[in-house]
Amino acid sequence: MFDLKLTNATLPDGRTNMGIGITNGRIAALEPNLAGEAGQSIDAAGQLVSPPFVDCHFHMDATLSLGLPRINESGLLLEGIRIWGELKPLLTHDAVIARAMAYCDLAASQGLLAIRTHVDICDERLLGVEALLEVKRRVAPYIDLQLVAFPQDGYYRYPGAVDLLNRALDMGVDVVGGIPHFERTMADGAASVRALCEIGAERGLLVDLHCDETDDPLSRHIETLTYETQRLGLGGRVTGSHLTSMHSMDNYYVSKLLPMMAEAGIAAIANPNINIVIQGRHDTYPKRRGMNRFPEMLQYGITCAFGQDCMMDPWYSLGQADMLDVANMGLHVAQMTSRDAMRQAFAAVTSGPAAILNLDGYGLDVGCKADMVLLQAADPIEAIRLKATRLKVIKAGKVIAETAPRTAQLSLPGRPAVLDPSRVGPQA
Repeated sequence: MFDLKLTNATLPDGRTNMGIGITNGRIAALEPNLAGEAGQSIDAAGQLVSPPFVDCHFHMDATLSLGLPRINESGLLLEGIRIWGELKPLLTHDAVIARAMAYCDLAASQGLLAIRTHVDICDERLLGVEALLEVKRRVAPYIDLQLVAFPQDGYYRYPGAVDLLNRALDMGVDVVGGIPHFERTMADGAASVRALCEIGAERGLLVDLHCDETDDPLSRHIETLTYETQRLGLGGRVTGSHLTSMHSMDNYYVSKLLPMMAEAGIAAIANPNINIVIQGRHDTYPKRRGMNRFPEMLQYGITCAFGQDCMMDPWYSLGQADMLDVANMGLHVAQMTSRDAMRQAFAAVTSGPAAILNLDGYGLDVGCKADMVLLQAADPIEAIRLKATRLKVIKAGKVIAETAPRTAQLSLPGRPAVLDPSRVGPQA
């Protein structure tokens, strides 16, 4: 007797007619044509059942603050940082919580059930840290929220950031963050990487640094991060986020860098929606598009993921907590258009970021947590193409969100009255 049973499910690996039996919030059975009674049954009708979406790079303290106190008219990264600096003194605890909770509600409805968010610690009040720790407590029943202590204005550049970062970690923030390319000199940036990795090693924490988010081909803090990861034995615990300078680096240098990253066990995150509009702003034409070398890193076996980064804040005016939208942009910008590569793009918003966050019990196997999404799509590629409707979102074996299937009512002579976009595909 299962608490919940899904039947006729298609899994991301291509298996069909699968049954998923759930008991006590865990997957108890996974097999074709699963027998057995259940308190509740859901017929997936051949549609895709996926593990939940995971966003491994976000800024929840700034989300939904678009226009406060003004709009980023230039679109530049540095103007976004200036606007955020103007807003920080005006932030209130309740307002940060309210915006973050509204975002988390939207995320849950989209099947986004695990998020790593950077929280700015360059504020003597540590208001954002306090607010997001409260949000983490409130959303724990339905979202795994991981916080990164992020010195937005520079670990060495901002007075007091060294102490503030340690205070944030003492308060319960999960991950050590940094932004070496925003320090005053390359030497200070490298020194910050070393210091932050040492903090991670001493405290037994994960490390995730904004790294080389620039068009400068000589911004090479990822090399330092790779070295420090290996020196300190942090393989599997360190992530380089953005890495957009990689777009402009010399090919010979990259041929040396990527094997070193793979050897060190560093993970990499691209944020395609944001960097496609932020990077290359100083170019005329040809214009660089601000993407790291995502497909090449995958070929070296580096754990890679796509992050959303921002939604309606000083850096990005759009977004909808939709990781399929992120995967769609990522595969376009990275030219990942083979069938296998498109499946890798789906993994980059599911299993890839789950590995980066070290999520316990993630996946669709017996014994895993019963967290999953029923999508109005036949397979991962179609899910990305359609940005598929999340028909049901399941957390710990309970349906926490439902959306009606997307259909169109047609009034065309001799044609069906209802069109289901997920059923429109290649014709023989």
